[in-house]
Amino acid sequence: MSPFFSVIIPLYNKEKYILKTLKTVLNQSFQDFEIIIVNDGSTDNSVDIVNNLANDKIKLIHQEKQGVSVARNNAIKLSKGNYIATLDADDLWRNNHLEALKQTITKYKDAILFCNNYEIKRNDGFITPARFNFKYDTDCLLIDNFFEANVINYIPHSSSVAFKKEVFFKIGAYNNSLITGQDIDLWIRFGLNGKIAFNPTVTMLYNFYDPNSLSNSNLNDNRLYLINQYKENEKNNPDLKSYLDIKRYALAIRYRFNKDYDKAQMLIKNIDKNHLNIKQRLVLQCPRFILIVLKRFQDLLIKNNIYLSAFK
Repeated sequence: MSPFFSVIIPLYNKEKYILKTLKTVLNQSFQDFEIIIVNDGSTDNSVDIVNNLANDKIKLIHQEKQGVSVARNNAIKLSKGNYIATLDADDLWRNNHLEALKQTITKYKDAILFCNNYEIKRNDGFITPARFNFKYDTDCLLIDNFFEANVINYIPHSSSVAFKKEVFFKIGAYNNSLITGQDIDLWIRFGLNGKIAFNPTVTMLYNFYDPNSLSNSNLNDNRLYLINQYKENEKNNPDLKSYLDIKRYALAIRYRFNKDYDKAQMLIKNIDKNHLNIKQRLVLQCPRFILIVLKRFQDLLIKNNIYLSAFK
């Protein structure tokens, strides 16, 4: 008999995290699941740690390093569960995570993506709640306007969601050509193709880690490619246009950090400024040295357990 969930975990050099992550899966209150881990060419002790668990629920497969998209796609192809629950190898689930997802699935059978609420670990000892651009209380609900609701933190996260395997492949699976933002790209396609359900219960801790992303030109170009895929869609979807303009704003800042002013200006020209708040418009006009100062100031605040964003 097929398990209800297949838990999919890509693994690349996470020896410091994978044991704790796996224990949070194995300790779930809802136990009808399998775990498929794809070792994406790890060179540390990650694989030995997994093998030492010797748990019948765990299936470990190996591939040469091809990236997280290929790893997840390969694991999902091999999965036997009715629903796929994805998890990054350094994030943590509370023991009610799968139970909360199943509750939402049972309530909204016509939805195609199911999301749990989560928290964000910004450094050791500093955790903030995820913030979304819509109102909710304690009950599961369908999100009326997914793209509008999704502009602060992502409602779906690669460690907070579940979806039907058949729907996943129907909308195109993870895009193997993306080296960053693969999950964001997938969430956009889910948002364009069906209803998104949300459970306000906090069941996941996202281990936020984004080293040098502001100055990585390869990642920036990949983000631009992601945005440009949806130029035709946004012409007839103002909510998607607004959502992507926030992405253009963030990417323009990244390009300016990298002194790639032409691409930054190209993005800025394509932004409807009505989709930005006053703070975002001011930040977009700042010279590069001010942006650097603001970023250092934000990093200093985070070290002191204070988090400010352009949405406040």
